[in-house]
Amino acid sequence: MRTKLSAVKRYLSVASLLALGLTVLPFSALADGDTAVAAVDTGDTTWLLVSTVLVMFMFMPGLALFYGGMVSQRNILSTVMHSLSAFVIVTLVWVLWGYSFAFGPGVGGVFGGFDFAGFHHVGVEAKDGLTIPHLLFAVYQGMFASITTALISGGVAERIRFSAWIPFTVLWVSLVYAPMAYWAWGGGWLSKLGGLDFAGGTVVHILSGVSALVAALVVGKRRTYPHQTTPPHNLIFFMIGGMCLWFGWFGFNAGSALASGSLASLAVVTTQVAAAAGGVVWMAMEWKLRGKPTLVGAVTGVIAGLVAITPAAGFVSVLSSIPIGALASVICYWGLHAVKAKLQYDDSLDVFGIHGIGGIWGAIATGIFSSTKVNAAGADGLLHGNPEQVVIQIIDVLVAVGLAAVGTFVILKVIGLFVPLRVSAEHELTGLDLSLHGENAYNTFEAASSGLLRAQPEETHSAIAKIKPEITGV
Repeated sequence: MRTKLSAVKRYLSVASLLALGLTVLPFSALADGDTAVAAVDTGDTTWLLVSTVLVMFMFMPGLALFYGGMVSQRNILSTVMHSLSAFVIVTLVWVLWGYSFAFGPGVGGVFGGFDFAGFHHVGVEAKDGLTIPHLLFAVYQGMFASITTALISGGVAERIRFSAWIPFTVLWVSLVYAPMAYWAWGGGWLSKLGGLDFAGGTVVHILSGVSALVAALVVGKRRTYPHQTTPPHNLIFFMIGGMCLWFGWFGFNAGSALASGSLASLAVVTTQVAAAAGGVVWMAMEWKLRGKPTLVGAVTGVIAGLVAITPAAGFVSVLSSIPIGALASVICYWGLHAVKAKLQYDDSLDVFGIHGIGGIWGAIATGIFSSTKVNAAGADGLLHGNPEQVVIQIIDVLVAVGLAAVGTFVILKVIGLFVPLRVSAEHELTGLDLSLHGENAYNTFEAASSGLLRAQPEETHSAIAKIKPEITGV
């Protein structure tokens, strides 16, 4: 009898375990599913979505207005078209092959490969241990590629042929930007060497600045430069564009933390402080050396500070961001007023003077001020007992300068075999808005008197001729 009771107890125990297992297993599977979903954090994803839009805003309309306000009124639309065309073209290139070249699994630490071409294997799952969707990361990085390409146009504004600019954007982002992005950010050899570039000092600013200088030298000076220079036609546009850049830069730098939280917060503060330091120092220098502080100078100083803090934003303390931004203004001011004046190159909108020189200083400054107490994923710099980091940063700078200079030169020379790089003398005199795009930014009587209006019906010209004397007499 006892044997039977023992057998029954064993059966009941086994049945109980089976029932418990059947009850618990579905919840265990659900927990696993929750873990897989939780790998994408909604807070981090929201921040990166906002940052992506912020970077787009600093580009369009920020950069377009910033550049557009500095050129003559005959060339504002062509200048804006450079930014817009770079945005739409680079976006497609990025999806088709650019992202794969820059962030693919890699070939020997040199080239990203084709695994992600067409955004293949780029989905909504978290990327490489991050807490944001892979697709969002790819689009965010595409904004960087677009604005970096567009920055170069400032070096050749008011004279480059649009039919040469279009193929340049395709080739440059593919052969210059994407390799450098892979080397520095995509797991390439520079990142393995230990180079620090939080948000694009080398990848964005040095590449665009040096490329703009080389492009300006290859395309040649504006025909009136330096004997006759046209003043900026709209400083309000310039200021609004600059403030849009400043606003969007928070997404540019803090978004590069790739998550919300303490590191993104630090990057916001260092970005703000460096920009402020740059603006104050530039104003002070102008006031001291030229007698009057200018709006152009104040905004330029802010941008110089923003450029310099870009590679360092997540690696340095708040106090360190003050000398980084302040010295950026001193160095860039010297670059604009001494180096450019001596060498007489025609970098129309001073892309090299601000982004090139400012980016070089920012990259080196990162090696001076960086601290693992601020960001354990970084490295200690010179001031924290590691002078080798400065050497590594200088290697980064030299690689970026070399790639930008050689790549841009070769690309432009190849394009020049098929299409002239610059417009004719007649088109340059008329203005690129009308000669290349058939439209004007300002359809006013002043534009009509200077030959800026596109052809109008005969009766319109007659009306203008009758009314104009009354207007000019007011």
